[in-house]
Amino acid sequence: MKLPSRSSAVIFSVLFLLGGALISTRLLDSNVSTHTQKKSIIRITLPDKIPKKHLEIPLDCTALNRTGTCPSNYPRAIEEEEPGPRSTCPEYFRWIHEDLRAWAHTGITREAVETAKRTANFRLVIVNGKAYVERYQKSFQTRDVFTLWGILQLLRRYPGKVPDLELMFDCVDWPVVGKSGGYGENGPNTTGPPPLFRYCGDDRTLDIVFPDWSFWGWPEINLKPWEGLQKELREGNTKKRWMEREAYAYWKGNPAVAETRMDLMKCNVSEEHDWNARVFAQDWVKESQQGYKQSDLANQCLHRYKIYIEGSAWSVSQKYIMACDSLTLIVKPHYYDFFTRSLVPVHHYWPIQEHDKCKSIKFAVDWGNSHKHKAQEIGKAASSFIQDELKMDYVYDYMLHLLTQYSKLLTFKPVVPKGAVELCSESMACNAAGLENKFMMESLVKGPSERAPCTIPPPYDPPSLSAVLRRNSNSIKQVELWEKRYWDNQNNSSRLRGIGCYTIYRGD
Repeated sequence: MKLPSRSSAVIFSVLFLLGGALISTRLLDSNVSTHTQKKSIIRITLPDKIPKKHLEIPLDCTALNRTGTCPSNYPRAIEEEEPGPRSTCPEYFRWIHEDLRAWAHTGITREAVETAKRTANFRLVIVNGKAYVERYQKSFQTRDVFTLWGILQLLRRYPGKVPDLELMFDCVDWPVVGKSGGYGENGPNTTGPPPLFRYCGDDRTLDIVFPDWSFWGWPEINLKPWEGLQKELREGNTKKRWMEREAYAYWKGNPAVAETRMDLMKCNVSEEHDWNARVFAQDWVKESQQGYKQSDLANQCLHRYKIYIEGSAWSVSQKYIMACDSLTLIVKPHYYDFFTRSLVPVHHYWPIQEHDKCKSIKFAVDWGNSHKHKAQEIGKAASSFIQDELKMDYVYDYMLHLLTQYSKLLTFKPVVPKGAVELCSESMACNAAGLENKFMMESLVKGPSERAPCTIPPPYDPPSLSAVLRRNSNSIKQVELWEKRYWDNQNNSSRLRGIGCYTIYRGD
């Protein structure tokens, strides 16, 4: 029977596919084991190295629940793409070298690491791309949980790139490893300073600064993971043009944590004074009961000026405040985190005097309202820094470079201690509930990065570092000089007005 040409084509295609399937089956049978002659079982194993492009590694909670152990389906390494030019990391990466300089010549001994255990919340060990933790004391809220979660995401993002290491981490705010501890060959502490990781440091200490937990979320106050919140802040900036915003300095937070914040509350508008500040106390208990409706950070870009002030130490709020296009007024800080040392006064922010806050804030706002375009330019430079140089891509790259440089200083081979347990994303996220689970899933790294890490810039040489510090100091002194002249003129004007009124009164 003669078939239509279209039917012939279909039949031919079917026969071709069947033939191909038979050939493929014979080929498979030659490479896999069989239980019977009729049924072939193909065992698929994940290779040690896999292509990284568009690869996603889903959480396997079923395997975790079935075996009680972390799944073994993570790649240990990824194929490198063709080598090409890499982007250079932001300037603040150079401070990695400074933070590790105390051990540059002596290295880091096991004895020194054990010394850091005294105040640590946990010991982190990474061996062959797997993370293990030995806990010593619970941190405040979920700081330790989301710090460890962030490190696990680093391992997912860069499998095979995080070296073996062993470190101690302290989740408390205040740095504790003093520079004056007598460390070194000629001091009483010959082991070198304890290499202790934490979220902030200051000029008197040697603590190693690491990105804080809030980049992956802070469930106790409904603070979302940084990657999504960063986008919301960028959108929030467009809701009200800078010129249309309230011409005052805004701050909202918990004043009870520090005396300097209680002092800031005195700068609020009153019957006697208007210091151009609008400051509000944040009641987190009440806010949680009302569903956090008044603490949406993306809806707080409504003022031309925003105030940053430290709490008991440094505060995670700085990145949110500086993302608003508002001119950030920074009350003289005593602490720094991993990125803030690259902020430049009068370029990224306006410095405020610590011991005369109210007058300093009033001058800053008056100056900004008299120099609107310059004030707007400074605010934009800060938000561009936060949006462009503090992306999660760079946060992970900073973690990678810091841990890599740290591991090079170890004089011993990291080993998993008996009391440590293996950590993986499944063991943390699958058993989490509420906002903890929500934030973990939102900040989960889906798979290996398609881009190579940025290239870390070289360390500062002494003259370059001195020049940076001198530039910042001179900029702050210049603002203080402008401020002094402003208040001298105000006082002179007041005296002249007083003399004028007295003369008129006497003449009457």
